[in-house]
Amino acid sequence: MYDQFYGLTGRPFQLTPDPQYYFESATHRKALSYLGYGLAQGEGFIVITGEVGAGKSTLVSNLMQSVDKARLTAATIVTSQLDGLDMVHMAAESFGIDTRGLDKASTLKSIENFLHAEARTGRRCLLIVDEAQNLSIDALEELRMLSNFQLGSSALLQIFLLGQPEFRDLVRDAPELEQLRQRVIATHHLEAMDANEVEPYIIHRLSRAGWNGRPQVTADAFTALYAETGGVPRKLNTLMNRVMLMGAVEQVDLLDGGLVEAVIADMAGKPFEYEAPMSAHAPTVECAPVAEEIVVEEPPAVEVAAPTVAAVKSVLETVVTAEPTRIPNTDIEALAGRVAALEARVSEQETALRRVLAMMIDWMDKEGSVEARFVQNSRAA
Repeated sequence: MYDQFYGLTGRPFQLTPDPQYYFESATHRKALSYLGYGLAQGEGFIVITGEVGAGKSTLVSNLMQSVDKARLTAATIVTSQLDGLDMVHMAAESFGIDTRGLDKASTLKSIENFLHAEARTGRRCLLIVDEAQNLSIDALEELRMLSNFQLGSSALLQIFLLGQPEFRDLVRDAPELEQLRQRVIATHHLEAMDANEVEPYIIHRLSRAGWNGRPQVTADAFTALYAETGGVPRKLNTLMNRVMLMGAVEQVDLLDGGLVEAVIADMAGKPFEYEAPMSAHAPTVECAPVAEEIVVEEPPAVEVAAPTVAAVKSVLETVVTAEPTRIPNTDIEALAGRVAALEARVSEQETALRRVLAMMIDWMDKEGSVEARFVQNSRAA
């Protein structure tokens, strides 16, 4: 794919969260400060919310890379629609506790025993719940009950809740969650990146993948990227994947605003025109003026059966190698019309190829995301 064409060592705009590519925007810096404060407190709930693709999971993954794993046992739950009982079993399994054949009371007792055992060895426990907007009120209440486990005056379990904006509203407004609200020690809502952060973000991720300045990205490309995505990291990654792909297909080393606009139109299923910029190192060719009539040999009749480059080349070679004679301008115009029609067909085929490659990238990104989530959940279990 485009990583090979541009000599990159990885795929800088993959959709699967990877702490290697973490970029600390202003809003992520604030969120990381809240998470660090929460870890230092060692109790209660930390709530981080943000739009889809704002970087919540990547933020927490980056935090986990910096903690002392010898002193912290962390588990992650990516939720679907869980009720209270499901949440208790899922929490136990995320810490590696076998819950087969156990009812709710026995499962809670197993969790408490596990937390006590970890505390006696000097280890704290952290439960990270992603996609928390999917949780029911009962499931959230069960999480609150888990946070009640103590050893002396010290809490045994701390919980991070990551969710979309509606989860922030639920925690703030639901009367049933008053007791949980009292245990929330910090909250932060991840905003999208500012326009002036898009260029550093793109360059950062490219550099992490071995970028050496090829391709170049122009200022108007960054402007178009921000206008289309609003600075949301996942949207930026999706669009940049397509831009890099089209750049590789067109074999250009300069990604400009025109290319970004062409990709945006292509993703929307709209017709688009894109003319690759001439390389800065391309030789300049001086062309002589064309007379009203061109003196060339009368070419033999050539039947072009299919719109292929080989057919066009054959016609041109016949004209160029012939001895001089006169061809009326009308014949030249007809030949030019035929060539233009062939070029249009080739352009349509290239557009179809780009779309097929774009769908392949989408499929590979989705497969990678599913695989990463499967491995993550398997490790947690």
